Amino acid sequence: MTRAVFFDAAGTLFRLTRSVGWHYRDVALRHGADLCEDDLDRAFRWAWRDARAPHETNGARPDDDRGWWRALVGRVLDACGSAPGLDRDAYFSELWSEFTRPGVWELFPETLEVLAALKGRVRLGVISNFDSRLRTILLHLGVTEFFDDIVISSEVGTEKPAARIFSAALVRAGVAASEALHIGDEPEADWLGAERAGLLVFRLRCPENSLRDVLELL
Repeated sequence: MTRAVFFDAAGTLFRLTRSVGWHYRDVALRHGADLCEDDLDRAFRWAWRDARAPHETNGARPDDDRGWWRALVGRVLDACGSAPGLDRDAYFSELWSEFTRPGVWELFPETLEVLAALKGRVRLGVISNFDSRLRTILLHLGVTEFFDDIVISSEVGTEKPAARIFSAALVRAGVAASEALHIGDEPEADWLGAERAGLLVFRLRCPENSLRDVLELL
C-alpha cells in the first residue's frame, strides 16, 4: 500500500511563466546591458546540459549552491559575449533573487486539484534538485501547507538520481521504499533514480499524461 507520495518540483508541480532567457535579459537591462533573449536561452540550455552536478557533501552545502549557479551564469554570459561594463557580481546577485519573485513561476493547472485530493490520504513530500529558494517559491505558489517533507539537494548534499536523496526522504517520511511513489518528469533523475532506490515511479510525460492520472493509479 502506498503511504507516501513524493513530487519533483520544477517541471512537475510548477513551471516558469516566461523563458529563462527573458529573465536573464530583463535583469541585464536593469544593469545597463542589452542581451538577446534567444541567445541567452540557447546559452543556458547548453550550459545546463554541459554542467556537472555540484560537489557531493555529507550534509548541507554551506553556500546553498550559489557558487555552482554563479559559475553557470558566467558560462551563459561568456557564450553570449556580455557587455564589457556589466558588473557580473551585482548581476548574479539580483538574478539569484529574480527567480523567487511572485509571478515568476506558476502551478500547472491540475496541481492544486491533485494535492488537495491526496492530502490526508497519504504523506506528501517534495524531492528536488534545487536550493533553499524552493521554499520561497512553494510559499508564493500557496502549496507549502500540502507537504509534510521538503527534501532539497543543496540541503542534503547530493542530487537525484543518487539513492541518498531518496533515502533521506524515506527516513523523514517514516516509510519503506516499497510504500512510496515518486512523481517526476526527468527520465534519469526522477524515473531511474527513484526506481534504483526502490520506490514506485509515476513517469510524468505531458501532454501524454498529467498529475491527474496519479489519482487513478492510487
